[in-house]
Amino acid sequence: MSVVGFLIALRGILLVLPWALELVLMDLILSFLLPFSYLFPNWVYDISSFVAFTNWNWIQCIFEVFNGGKITMSGDVLPEGESAIVIANHVSWTDFYMIQALAVRAGMLGRCRWFSKIELRWVPLLGWGIWAMGMPMVSRKWLKDKKELDRVFSGIVVKKWPTWLISFSEATRYTPKKYEAAKTWCKENNRPIPKHLLYPRTKGFVTTVQHLRKATHVKAVYDMTIAYEHNHKFHEAPTIWQSLSLPSLSGNEGYKFHVDVKRIPLVDLPETEAELAKWLETRWMEKGEFLEAKREEWARS
Repeated sequence: MSVVGFLIALRGILLVLPWALELVLMDLILSFLLPFSYLFPNWVYDISSFVAFTNWNWIQCIFEVFNGGKITMSGDVLPEGESAIVIANHVSWTDFYMIQALAVRAGMLGRCRWFSKIELRWVPLLGWGIWAMGMPMVSRKWLKDKKELDRVFSGIVVKKWPTWLISFSEATRYTPKKYEAAKTWCKENNRPIPKHLLYPRTKGFVTTVQHLRKATHVKAVYDMTIAYEHNHKFHEAPTIWQSLSLPSLSGNEGYKFHVDVKRIPLVDLPETEAELAKWLETRWMEKGEFLEAKREEWARS
């Protein structure tokens, strides 16, 4: 390792270590709160949201302030404090920075709840904390996940918890290899092929919309489109460690980060399962056209 590389790694450790220690403390607090969530669910939800805000805002500051990750934004202005269903394409582990940047500006960072893998439930501290926060922990087998989804949806629908319920509709990160496989599947199944995206999984989205329509305070679907560029390579994102350690990410390092958001009122969505699946497919085709236009724009600059 060169001297410069060593200094960058040391800088990253010094930035991340305090945040990581606070993350452990956060998980301890949330794990302690877990038994109380059955007796005082609203209280635990609010406390866990505040605790999560402190940690998530910290890592966002590392990325944007200390490491110079400049996120450009386009699209609709989101109402402050509004609950919504959030869907996004999935390029990298660093996608959460783009979504959190919008959540900070809408005053909803601590209220973000992400679909996560059910296996995390058994991870000490981390899994317990996710459970205490009311995040949906799913296996992607929707019949099997019904009980878990009912638990999460009841908190939003019955208790009216303010929430951004976030999911990556492709269910996996975009890679060129996965894109080629998706194109093959689309051709075999007579489906349109979105540009720069994988074909979306519709079942989770349809289930979420059908349940949260019953929540009077959930007003919209936020469709977020995430894009990266690095050294004229579209969809090339930094690794998590690079995002936490490299200085001047959008300066000397040459990374570009962009997120576009469309706010669609929930009442404007179709009613039936088939129509909702088609709606999501159409959104993905439009997202692909947006990404192609962004790629061309960055190529000219």
